[in-house]
Amino acid sequence: MQRETLATRPSPPVPARVLVTGASGFIGRAVLHRFAELGAVAIGIDVVPEAGVVRGSTLEPEEWAEQLVGVDVVVHTAAIVSTVAPLAEAWSVNVDGTRRVLDACCAAGVSRFVFLSSIAVWGNDFADGVTEDDPPVVQGTSYADTKINGEAVVLAAHAAGRIEATIIRPGDVYGPGSRPWVMLPLETIRKRMMILPDYGKGTFSQVYIDNLVDGIVLASCTPAASGQVFTITDGDPVSCRDYFGRLAGLAGRRVRTGPRRPVVALVCGVGSLQRALGQKSELSPNAAGMMLRRGSYSIDKARTVLGYEPVIDLDEGMRRTQVWLQEQSLI
Repeated sequence: MQRETLATRPSPPVPARVLVTGASGFIGRAVLHRFAELGAVAIGIDVVPEAGVVRGSTLEPEEWAEQLVGVDVVVHTAAIVSTVAPLAEAWSVNVDGTRRVLDACCAAGVSRFVFLSSIAVWGNDFADGVTEDDPPVVQGTSYADTKINGEAVVLAAHAAGRIEATIIRPGDVYGPGSRPWVMLPLETIRKRMMILPDYGKGTFSQVYIDNLVDGIVLASCTPAASGQVFTITDGDPVSCRDYFGRLAGLAGRRVRTGPRRPVVALVCGVGSLQRALGQKSELSPNAAGMMLRRGSYSIDKARTVLGYEPVIDLDEGMRRTQVWLQEQSLI
């Protein structure tokens, strides 16, 4: 394919001032930089500051509320993203933190609030081609359930006329810097510990980071996006065996597969043991379930309402990811 250039990405007229929470994170950093490229005054907030990012917690927005003065759009990416986080911890950031930032935005007169949710709100067992009209499913997992409740907080504020709000549900976000879908899997692959259940037949609904950012920008600038929920993926899901096989290939390795039940039991057992030993591990029943998804997600609404069209395909996305990994001496 012809490789993407800046000119081929959507470049709509952007708001004059945009603030991004979680701006030192993988998605937040990319959103912040893209708005700056398009000419907006882009302000970043994060508990871990870096160049161009102001130190600030979403749990205490009063400490950085002056940054909201004159801001047109807030893109709220700050979140705890984990399959094993305790519910109270995830709730504090993903629900209470969202509510506090939202209240601060309303008080400052911010026009639009864009909330980053997740396709995880539909769980791991859903019909193929699930759309935004299909309701989320409470699952008893901290990440998905706090994202569902975060969405409820945002949509309630919109319904009350306090602020215009838009919800984005990203797919499996990969690319340079992706922790859950690049760095952690590669670490597991290097240790020869990755085994895909059900022989890798599960569906992986990837979205390259630049494609996601384009969708977020369009949602932030499109009047018809107000009050709406949008799923953003690349629109061409692959099997888990395909995606993780490509990722392993970047490191000169191969991914093993096996039958469903024994592999799930092994994954869950290893994860429990690692956490019992005080090691960080995302291996869990929910993580295994994500490898067993059979359905995919429709992006027809994003295409129709936002004019969204993914620019970077999987071949090019993997090429860019490989370049970054090499630059970071990770492969």
